[in-house]
Amino acid sequence: GGWQPVNGESVGIVLTGDGPGLGMAALASLLTLAALAYSWHYFDEPPRRHAGSFPALMLLFQGGMCGFAIAGDLFNMFVWFELMSVVAYALTGTRVEEAKAVQGALTFAVVTSLGAYAMLMGIGLLYARTGELAMTQIGRGLDRHGGPDALVLAGFVLVLTGLLVKAAALPFHFWLPDAHAVAPTPVCMLLSGVMVELGTYGVWRVYGSVFSGPGGVPAEALTRVLVVLGVLTAVIGAVMCWYQRHLKRLLACSTVAHTGLFLIGIGVLTPEADDGVALYVLGHAGVKAALFACTGVLLDRYGSVDEHALHGRARRLRGLAVLYAAGALGLAGLPPFGTALGKSVAEEAVGGPLTVVYVAASAVTAGAVLRVVARVFLGLGPTPPDHGEYETTGSGEEPETGHRVSRVPGPMTVVPTVLLAAALAVGVVPGFAGLVAHGMSEAGSGGVVLSTPQWTLPGVLLGLASTLLAVGLAAVAVTRPTLLAAPDWALPLRRLQSGHVGDYVAWVLVGAALLGALALPGVSGGG
Repeated sequence: GGWQPVNGESVGIVLTGDGPGLGMAALASLLTLAALAYSWHYFDEPPRRHAGSFPALMLLFQGGMCGFAIAGDLFNMFVWFELMSVVAYALTGTRVEEAKAVQGALTFAVVTSLGAYAMLMGIGLLYARTGELAMTQIGRGLDRHGGPDALVLAGFVLVLTGLLVKAAALPFHFWLPDAHAVAPTPVCMLLSGVMVELGTYGVWRVYGSVFSGPGGVPAEALTRVLVVLGVLTAVIGAVMCWYQRHLKRLLACSTVAHTGLFLIGIGVLTPEADDGVALYVLGHAGVKAALFACTGVLLDRYGSVDEHALHGRARRLRGLAVLYAAGALGLAGLPPFGTALGKSVAEEAVGGPLTVVYVAASAVTAGAVLRVVARVFLGLGPTPPDHGEYETTGSGEEPETGHRVSRVPGPMTVVPTVLLAAALAVGVVPGFAGLVAHGMSEAGSGGVVLSTPQWTLPGVLLGLASTLLAVGLAAVAVTRPTLLAAPDWALPLRRLQSGHVGDYVAWVLVGAALLGALALPGVSGGG
């Protein structure tokens, strides 16, 4: 011990233990604990020679996510990125005897590996320019070189492509519903609860440390990139969510929509928006993990995650119905959930038409979940008709417990209850929002908290508006199912989710080109 940097230069692995990094690492650890507790005496292990492989992989997954969160240099961020990804592939395809599980894991692996290669090439370009790997030192090296040029633009686009693939932003998102459809429920809790959010966190971290100076990418260019992609991701994700009947895919598309909202928030580049997104991410993690946990109960009780096939079959599961409804209200941003506080702070920061996107996306995704509550748990409305050959239903699924459970194990209801309570605590515990704001300021304004997030009347009213809109959409869908059925223009959108790896790879290339086109005016014309 006792090693000291010489002339401000350090040799070794750089870790950044500030508020955002440690906060994301803590979130990953707590959700891993919740997922392991949920799977206690529940998950059907592989044959005895592989006993213990599932919890071991879960802990490796946690380690990869924690390392990524606190990495202070780009190359080690890439290493943790790859560790996290490789373990996630194995967890997604745990049931190797099922062809669809292998296909979903393979699609996940190919698409996100392509993103990782892009990120590595971008790191190589930045290293060639600066001779540095630590993010802050790369930023200083770019500033010393002068204004941005084609090499900086290429490095920015390649690194951002890798991170946005992990974040499942449009048009890099196609792997996410396919992976969630086949991954075990505890794995889905981590994929949507924290792994996808780590991709968004990576974008925020890398831009602030590497590209925010005069030698990097102008702020106007980043705002254009993230706001445009964020709006498209939120809108398309919400539409995809509404027209799903496979419950895991429905929740996965909801994650895509909320990723768009997170990107909009960090794209406006204000401390207030960053604070709002941080609170939103924490609340969303608890809500989304709880909803996946409840969906796992339906799968293991009835052998299906098809909203239509489950119509009215879960009437006896009153406690689970309450949890599902509470999760839907949390997605809508109903005060006093943490999602509501984060959403209201972010809405105030982004302002104008972007507020409409926040209200609409949260209302549509929550309305889809409330529709599930009404049909599956209450048996309301007629059984909806089939919507065509392009619908992935979720019928005939194999229970993850190895057999259908007649009595729901305690951990499978206790865990989502605790997760929803935690999401509620984010919005109501005194001083917690201020603590988050102080942690975010450590990486921004040097520890100076410019303003403490708090409830405001407009924010509460917008939260109530999105909740009422969600309830209204669900009511119309249940009472008049043909009115909000998938229109003809939605069929091509569903065809894009083809399941073919080649199609998804092509969309990654399209997305990278789109990033370059959006960022180019800022680099070539100074904004």
